[in-house]
Amino acid sequence: MIKFGTGGWRAIIGDEFTKANVQILSQAVALLMKEQNLDNKGFVIGYDRRFLSDKAARWMAEVLAGNGITVYFIEKVAPTPLVMFTVNRMETGYGAAVTASHNPADYNGIKIFTQGGRDATQEVTDLIEEKIALVTPESIQVMDFNAGVKASRIQIIDPFNVYIDTILEMVDVEAIKKANLRILLDPMFGVSKTSLSTILITARCEVDTINDRHDTLFGGRLPSPSSHTLQRLRDLVVEKKYDLGIGTDGDADRLGIIDSNGRFIHPNEILALLYYYLLKYKGWKGGVVRNLGTTHLLDRIAQAFDQECYEVPVGFKHISSKMEEKNALIGGESSGGLTIRGHIRGKDGIFAASLLIEMISVTGKSLSSLLDEINQQFGYFYTHEGDFKFEPEDKPRLTKKLFEDKEIPPYDFEIDHISYMDGLKIYFKNGGWILARFSGTEPLLRIFSEMSSQVDADDVVGTMKRFLGVK
Repeated sequence: MIKFGTGGWRAIIGDEFTKANVQILSQAVALLMKEQNLDNKGFVIGYDRRFLSDKAARWMAEVLAGNGITVYFIEKVAPTPLVMFTVNRMETGYGAAVTASHNPADYNGIKIFTQGGRDATQEVTDLIEEKIALVTPESIQVMDFNAGVKASRIQIIDPFNVYIDTILEMVDVEAIKKANLRILLDPMFGVSKTSLSTILITARCEVDTINDRHDTLFGGRLPSPSSHTLQRLRDLVVEKKYDLGIGTDGDADRLGIIDSNGRFIHPNEILALLYYYLLKYKGWKGGVVRNLGTTHLLDRIAQAFDQECYEVPVGFKHISSKMEEKNALIGGESSGGLTIRGHIRGKDGIFAASLLIEMISVTGKSLSSLLDEINQQFGYFYTHEGDFKFEPEDKPRLTKKLFEDKEIPPYDFEIDHISYMDGLKIYFKNGGWILARFSGTEPLLRIFSEMSSQVDADDVVGTMKRFLGVK
């Protein structure tokens, strides 16, 4: 029942996300660490504000401690990037964040991190699933949490200050101080408030916050920063004349931005803005890594600066691996996650927000002005993104049509080539594309397109939708 997707193991609370399954998963990880001779390096555990996250983190710690593995337990709710940062800094064998990120409130899950603070690769999660098959209820070893603390097998830590100081060292704090910015934060009832507020106040920004109470139902919204979920943030930014609105998802590894004009800045645009800023205004060099559902505007920016753009499957573990392989400058995805060279090997919405604030401070330009500058040089790109639910019994039909029979709908645009690297992606000769793939975290079929006009982007998605018979 425990299966890993692109963002770790996620399941509905009370259905598959149970104490028994958390313990089984933890025992499997302990077995793998012993097999790999990493059990003496310790394990970092952090958790977010979701229902049962704190308890599940303790359940996990008790099993690892019961197996003789030292657990470094972050004492307060923690952003996922803080957990990854701590795994890297403490050089532990593995780590985990108890979170379901941006999934609906009835989900929870566990993200596993390997040495260096990386997202666990497919190979690692496959090995964990193999160990899960070997675990029986009788084989699970448990040490009471308080007994573990008393025996120093579970050590309570607080890495907050080191994480914050590291980000402050990587951004131009003095430039931000001079800009005298007013920022409105929307942590979406998640865990980013303390970290972002501390960074921004240190840089002398005026900071206000909405939606920061502890609410395991996330105010009845999906804790994912999108144009729809950030409507209140948009209204307040315009009404109160803030310079920027920042929204982060439940575990703060992704972000959404509202600029001073009330415009929602799409994650594709955030990536393009930061890559362009690092190349042109800071004079840095390096390629960019994007997944195959992320804007090709990055390809054009890279080409203009004699750099390379690398395309990888969906899942940030692929982005961080390719960044390391190619020494790329920045990597990211259209869902709002990104990182840059020299920071953690995973997405970090807190760091990305800090860098965006540096960008408007250094350039003296609004995000809309900078986007106009980019579009005038590299062209306009229009996207359509759709999530389509389907009944479980319909998945075999869709799978057969897309990936076995390899049928494609008739398009008016000439096709350049087709890729099955991760789903079905059709590349048109005019530079546009469409992607259809199953979500790795939810029972959804995701269809993305990018074309030179919104009409064309909407049309190619509509054609695929009708062809597959999904609603």
